[in-house]
Amino acid sequence: MKLRYEHTAVARWLKGQRPRGQVPDLICEVLGERLHRALTLDDIGLGTPGSARGPATPLSGFVERATALWRSDEQQRPHVVEAPAVTGTPAVIPVWEWENPPEDSDVSRRGLTRVSMTDIETLRAARAHYEQMYRKAGGVATRTRVVGFLNSEAAPLLRGAYADDTGRQLHRATGGLVAIAGICAYDSNAHGLAQRYFHQALRLAKASGDRGLGAYVIALLVNQSLFMKEYRQAVAFAESALRAAGSQITPALAADLYAMQAKAYARLGDGAGALSCIRRAETAADRIRPGQEPDETGYVQPGLVNVQVAEALLSLGDLGGAREHATAAVGTPAHDRGRVHRLAMLTHIELRQGEADRAGATAVEMTERARGMESQRLRDRLRAVREHLAASGSAATAEAAELIDGALRVPL
Repeated sequence: MKLRYEHTAVARWLKGQRPRGQVPDLICEVLGERLHRALTLDDIGLGTPGSARGPATPLSGFVERATALWRSDEQQRPHVVEAPAVTGTPAVIPVWEWENPPEDSDVSRRGLTRVSMTDIETLRAARAHYEQMYRKAGGVATRTRVVGFLNSEAAPLLRGAYADDTGRQLHRATGGLVAIAGICAYDSNAHGLAQRYFHQALRLAKASGDRGLGAYVIALLVNQSLFMKEYRQAVAFAESALRAAGSQITPALAADLYAMQAKAYARLGDGAGALSCIRRAETAADRIRPGQEPDETGYVQPGLVNVQVAEALLSLGDLGGAREHATAAVGTPAHDRGRVHRLAMLTHIELRQGEADRAGATAVEMTERARGMESQRLRDRLRAVREHLAASGSAATAEAAELIDGALRVPL
């Protein structure tokens, strides 16, 4: 599609005429990129005529819509599970609402069942349990379990009775669980569903008053934006999280956000932007102190920033720098899922450098680590590595490619 506009069209817009079709969304995206922040159509004066911008999604009604989604997911309703991810303004609005006023002044609720701190501790323990299950078994196997828990345990609590302070802790604990459900949906290739879970988690984070939790959820959205090749959106979302969370952002989360920004800038061909973010990511990573991070940022293990930086440098054509960081990442202990991704990156770099034998050996270790995990994302990673191995044409890579074929034949 080609769009052609000149100064006369801009003059009409300034006089109040609203451009047709997707042009308002495109203008919003361009201005947001220049300002390094998420914008809505209302922000730029191109909202739908006659519609007033309301406050952020009110909690009244949100709980019912959220729990309805959980029920539909558990029942495998196609219109929910197979829904595509939204882009443009609909993707931006939840981030904008999280960052901007009004805040929730009181989240207390009247209900039949009184929510206790024991209930909240149960939710927190469940989040940790399902996160570990995801890391070991993958999102496909874990999603049905965490969604079932949301329906049976979290939904009745959200509809229960609680004072403001307890309610904020309840919304925070539930937000962490909903984020895990989104991660599992993303890992299952259900991207529209994952996005809706992330948006729910962001709304719950706002109700909790915990900006750090909201920034963590936005990091999940940034990661999904990178996968969807929405690189400018990834940069804007990360900037929003870093700006709005302020002092509540932890070194681990800042390191991850800057590293993902670096990957986005590299994909956009902005070498200076990528290198600047790499330096910031490395500085933040040096400030990480074990035991001083919330549970949610536990995924930022030693070596994670290295593999993110390796990917950014690879996009910029710096094979030597990418190899150095990928090797450092592989040499650092990590859970099996993270190790698979690190080995996949190193395999790709070794192939690019013409070291087929080394790449074959690395790919074999990667495949062995991936066995037993039910994950569409890991399967996609294995397929990509297999294609690169087959293209090299050596005996060592052919053996590794056959091993990957065998792993991929195991159905999810």
